[in-house]
Parts: sequence; structure tokens; C-alpha cells
Amino acid sequence: MRYGLLLLALTIMLTASCSTPAPATTEKAATTEKAAAARKYLLEMVDDAAVVQLYADGFDKLPLRDKTLLWHLYQAAIAGRDIYYDQRHRNALEMRAIIEAVVSHGQGVDAAALDEIRRYTKLFWLNTGPYHNLTARKFVLSMTPAAFNAAVMKSVSNGATIPTAAGESLDAMLARLQPMFFDPNVDPIVTNKAPGAGRDILSASANNLYAGGVTLADLKGFKEKYGLNSRLVKRDGKLVEEVYKVGGRYSKEISAIVGHLEAAVPFANEAMATALRALIQFYRSGETADRVKYDIAWVADKASSVDTINGFIEVYMDPRGIKGAWESLVFYVNPEKAERIKALGGQAQWFEDHMPFDPRFRKPNVTGIVANAIDVIIETGDSGPVTPIGINLPNDEQIRERYGSKSVSLTNVTEAYNESTPAGMHSEFAWDAAEANRSRRFRSVSDELHTELHEVLGHASGRQAPGFKGSPDEVIKEHYSALEEARADLIALYYIGDPKLAELGIVPAADHENIARAQYDYYTRNAIMQLRRAREATHLEEAHMRNRQMIVHWLMANTKAIEERHRDGKTFYVVVDTKAYREGVGRLLADVQRIKSEGDAAAAAKLFDSYGIRFDPKLRDEVVKRVDALKLPSYTGFVMPKLTPVTDSSGKITDVTISYPQDLTMQMLEYASMTR
Repeated sequence: MRYGLLLLALTIMLTASCSTPAPATTEKAATTEKAAAARKYLLEMVDDAAVVQLYADGFDKLPLRDKTLLWHLYQAAIAGRDIYYDQRHRNALEMRAIIEAVVSHGQGVDAAALDEIRRYTKLFWLNTGPYHNLTARKFVLSMTPAAFNAAVMKSVSNGATIPTAAGESLDAMLARLQPMFFDPNVDPIVTNKAPGAGRDILSASANNLYAGGVTLADLKGFKEKYGLNSRLVKRDGKLVEEVYKVGGRYSKEISAIVGHLEAAVPFANEAMATALRALIQFYRSGETADRVKYDIAWVADKASSVDTINGFIEVYMDPRGIKGAWESLVFYVNPEKAERIKALGGQAQWFEDHMPFDPRFRKPNVTGIVANAIDVIIETGDSGPVTPIGINLPNDEQIRERYGSKSVSLTNVTEAYNESTPAGMHSEFAWDAAEANRSRRFRSVSDELHTELHEVLGHASGRQAPGFKGSPDEVIKEHYSALEEARADLIALYYIGDPKLAELGIVPAADHENIARAQYDYYTRNAIMQLRRAREATHLEEAHMRNRQMIVHWLMANTKAIEERHRDGKTFYVVVDTKAYREGVGRLLADVQRIKSEGDAAAAAKLFDSYGIRFDPKLRDEVVKRVDALKLPSYTGFVMPKLTPVTDSSGKITDVTISYPQDLTMQMLEYASMTR
């Protein structure tokens, strides 16, 4: 499970360029702040998307062994990138090849046409295909097909090569793909969990996790053997699982990943080498038993300073919540920022014992929670360029209960987001000066703490009811991802106001009340602010957006903690009673945990249908008008650091250097060239 940038964006928007109360600034901190100020973070805006450079301080100081390990893992991350493009839509890779040809060979192309294709291509890269990362809706080219075709033909005359299907001309290819480039009503939504009465969630979703016209009705009585790592296809009236493995679907990409992982093994410590070998075996066999062995080995590695996530992990894109999207992250531990998150992990049993839900659903022995602050080198697939800020894995509930989990906070992502967000937006969605000032002073510590609570305590907590069989995601289905994110958010909201945090020294006692209140304030504003991302939608699709709307709207309906107020034609959600807020969070958490622990799919559906899916389009239009006036980005994609090996005359790596491209186009074209 992951904690996305959505809430962080809201926090930063209201509090950018402000300081958090802290001890006197040290010389080292001052030097770091000066270095950050001298850097270029915000590179450009593409429509409502910000493009930001990610930095990885400390890489240069790593030992050569760790640098070399990171280099091989970095290559493995790039090698699998095309898998996620194909999972997003069956035509995504063909579409990307065409637009990249124009962008890279644009000499002599009509200037207006080239500008539009560049705009569209950058959005395509940021969202890994033609669908908005958060709304799930398709975006299209704003030009004529004739002008587009002319640009493509000119790029070919300039030397671009565009692969076509056997026996298909480029003209025929362009005609076949024209609806995907230009018609918003063809395959309009990549993941549609609420298509309307009488419509099927699989046939209404445009992703490539299912093919051949598979519907939910086809799945009755069918037992999937490879739920997480296969595409389900209907052939001649029968369902076939195309397994993601060497020799199976995505064999080319997975074989390349395996090659880089094998090259990494000699540079890993024994615990990490064991995990990498297990991952390689899973990629070769595709068998669930080998995936379980890998998850266990990965969790068991508690001490490695370098690590990776690589595989079919999150199920948000699947409307059923079963099939994993490919992703990879490569990172190293930032020891200077890990102290607080480690303190939370060390006290996990106390927090578990005091959860405000039925003791039957608490873990009697919290096992193996590993918590770290990390700096990311690269994120691809489902994790990048639009990235999470916190992660807790593995998702397998049985492994989590028996072997534990790992939680990481992506500190350099949070820093880059902080440094790149426009300033001067403290007051637009805050009701009064007191709320805005509280956000200025306490947002950084409050937001980071919420993320850590969400990942370390939230996703790692709870257990299934005694006698429950199976997996909760398979039972709760399309609402499971949003339910699990809501559960983790509720735990973070509940404990951010608990005196135990001050007792542990995680927050200063004098500021604790303001830190908690600041979090309640901007979490509540989130329910309004996030609507700017649903500019053309009629309901919310993304799991994090659903969960946050559900929580706030449930609190508004069932407590007196929040008031809806209006001033000068503007809407505000205002926290008026923090005690009622926390008590309400506890009550809702108790119900959400029960729903998960008992696998109550009907209750999950009712909860989100009542509070989490639909919104007032008039309020959305108001929000869009307000944020557009402030020129606020709706989401952010990152340009990753670049690693380059230095070798001697024998080809042995003697160093690995890091650089920062500050150019999305250059990086994306380079990645594409590395996987051809």
C-alpha cells in the first residue's frame, strides 16, 4: 500500500515557503537550506501538471559497493518500464512510439502542431499513457488528425523509425489509432469502478489487464491461479491466464529485469542477495509460492542500506482490485531522517493494543515492522514519474500478520514537492487567519508525521477475524483499495492527537495540540481541494481520493466536528471541535476495521456509495476557478536523477556518478532508447 502525493499537495499549497517550529537552526541545516534554495526544482508546467527535479543528496558519499548495487537496480527499473505502459492500455506503446518520433525528429514540422504534440507527449509521459493519473479519464490531442498525420510523416522523412504491425502501413496504423488520440469517448476511462446501473466494471474499463471481452459474469466459477501477475483473456469462450514471467507475457522485459538483478546480487549483503534471488525465481516461474518466498525474504532483510521494490505490486488499476501493476523503486536509507519513523515502529505494539476497534481485530503480537526514511534514485512504472510519498509492503495480509512489513517515507520526494510548490497560497481555503497561520507554522511536521503514522501503524495494523478464510481484497473487491487507504488514514488521524507521541518525544509537547489541529484542518480542506483534479469527471475513481472524501463527508454527517461555511461565494470546510473530530475518527475506524476483518463487502459498498464517490459538480467548478486563479498544479511528476557508471579499461566499474537532467523530454527519450 502507498500514501500518495494528493494530500501532500494540499498541505504544501496552503503552507509553502513557511518554517516549522524547531530548535535553533544548526550550521549544517543552514547550509542545506542554502543549497536547496540554489537548486532548480520546478522545471515547467504542462497544463495543470508540474514537472519537478528530484535530488538524491548523499549518493556521492556512499561506498562503491552500494553505488554499484544501485546502478544495477536502476537499470532493472528502466528495463521494466514498458510493462506498465502496456498494462495501462493495449495501444499505449504504439502511441508513445509515434509521438516520441515526432518530438525527437521535429525539424520542419509546423510550429503550432509541434507545440501541441510536445504538450500531449509530456502529459503522456507523466501519466504513463493517455489517462490522467488521478481522474482515470483520457486526455486527447487538440489539433486535427490531418495536421497530426502530417507531423508524423515529416518526422519519418527526417529519419524517425516507427514500428508497425506485420502487413500494416503507417497510414493504416494512424487511422487505427486515431480514436485513441482524438476521441475522448473511445475507451474513456482506464479504471471504472462505478460505470452505472447495468454496466460491467471490466468492460467499462480501458486498461489491458483483461482482454477478449472478459466480464464479471465470466468469472463466476472460475478459479484464478495467478491473480496478481497475469492478464486474463477470453479465447474461444474460455478464460486463459497469460502469466507475467520469463517465457510468458512480458518475457522480453522480465528477462532484461532478471539480467540486471543477477548482476546486482554480488554487490548485495546476504539478506538482500537472498531476497533478490527469490525475486529472480518468481520472475522465472510466475508461481504464487515463489512470490510468497520473495515477500518473506524481502521483509526479513531489515538492515540493508540499499533496497528496491520491483514487481507487480499495487492493485489500484484493476477495478476488481486483484491484478498487480508493475512498478520499481530504487533507494537508499537516509539515516539522518529515520529517527522518528523508527521510533514509531519500535512502539507499534503499544499503538496496536490501544486501537479504538474490537480487540478481536488487534494483533496480539506485532511482528517485524521495519520503518525507514529513504532517498529515491529512480521510480518507474506505477510509481513514477507521479510518485507516492510513503509505502508499506507487502500487501499480502497473511504475510503481514505472520512476518511483518516494511514502511518507508520518501524524504527527497517530499522535499522536492515542498521546494517546488508556489508560495502565497496560505489563505485561499483556510477560513481565517488563525487557521492559515497554524498551517504556516506546523504543516511540515504535521504532514510528515501523518504519512509516517499512515504507513508504519496504519497499513501494518489489525488482523482478520478468527475463522476468516481467504483474502479481504478478494472478498471486498472493487472497494478494498479505498477501504484500506481509509483505514490507514483514520489510524493516522486518530493517533496524531494522542499524548503518547509527546511522551515518546516524537513531537514537542508544547506544539502537539497545534500539530494535530493543523492536520485536521488541512485533511478536511482536502475534501474540497481534491475536486480540482476531477475537472471533467462525474464521480471519483482513484482510491485515495475516494477514501479522503468518504472520511470527511462521514464526519460531517455523523459528528459536529466540521461546519460547511460560505463567504463571498466561496465554500469552506471548517473544523470547529477537535475532540469530536478525533472521537468521530475512532468510531469510523472501528467500523472500517470490522468491515475489513469480517470481509463485509456490502457494508464497504454502502459506505463509499454514501460518502466517497459522488460530488457536487457546482462545488467542483467553484474549486477549479479558485485554484486556476492561483495557478496551482493539480499533480506533479518528477524528473529522476541519472546514474552513470565509470569503468576502467577492463570494463570494471570504478565509480558511479549522479547527475540531474532537469529535462523531462531528454530523460524520457533516453529511457525509451534503453529498452528498444
